Formats: sequence, structure tokens, C-alpha cells
Amino acid sequence: MRLLISTLSGALFGLGLLVSGMTDPAKVQGFLDLAGAWDPTLIFVLGGAILPMALAWRIAARRRAALDGSAFPPMPKQPIDARLLGGSVLFGAGWALAGFCPGPALASLGWSGSAGLTFTLAMAGGMILHARLALRRRSLQPV
Repeated sequence: MRLLISTLSGALFGLGLLVSGMTDPAKVQGFLDLAGAWDPTLIFVLGGAILPMALAWRIAARRRAALDGSAFPPMPKQPIDARLLGGSVLFGAGWALAGFCPGPALASLGWSGSAGLTFTLAMAGGMILHARLALRRRSLQPV
């Protein structure tokens, strides 16, 4: 049941990205082009996402279990540190340069041609590289 809910949620997210035009790198880059032809559409998409999520969080806070009966995962207790800030800067810079972030890149694979595929392959390669480097770093740390 959890897999079905996850699949439907991902499909709804991807459909929302397609309908809103956020799978088009030019639209995202237009939002980030404050000195040129600025396109504020992304603000409305983000605002439209915050409202239903705020409601969902309020409902979830009152529930003891998820709709499929499983327990809610605990909230992560990660501090705001240099790794988080550095990763955020890298994510933002990559988004600004490519016009893609992970969700829209996956949603646009069917129509974006080589640009979306190249970005997605590079993203997957970066994830694999990060996982290997993190594993290596953990194995080198004294216990």
C-alpha cells in the first residue's frame, strides 16, 4: 500500500510540475534572472504548494499513524551546519546554471531530449559519487 501511495504522490507531483511549466529550464532561469526578463511564475507555484502542505502537516500532527497504518517517521534532528549550507549553495548554483532540479528533471525526461537526460545522468553520477565518498570517509574515521 505504501508503494502505491508513493507512486501516486510522485505522479501527482510530476503532473503538477508539467502543468505549471516548471519542467522548462527557461522558465526557472527566467525566475532567477532578476536583472533581465524576470518571470515571477515560480513564486506562485511555490506558494500554491505551501498552502496544501501546511494543511497536510496540521492534519498529520493530529494523527497517530499514516493512511497505510504505518508509523510516521521521526523528524530529523539535523543542525544547520556548514555541510547543509554548502550543499544548499551547490544545489542552488546547479539549479540556476542548468534550470533543472531533481523533480522537474525526472518529470521532463519524456520530452526534454538530451538536456534532461544529460542532467539526470550527471545527477545520478553525483549521487553515486557522494555515497561512495561518504562511505570511504566513514571507514577512515577512528571508532
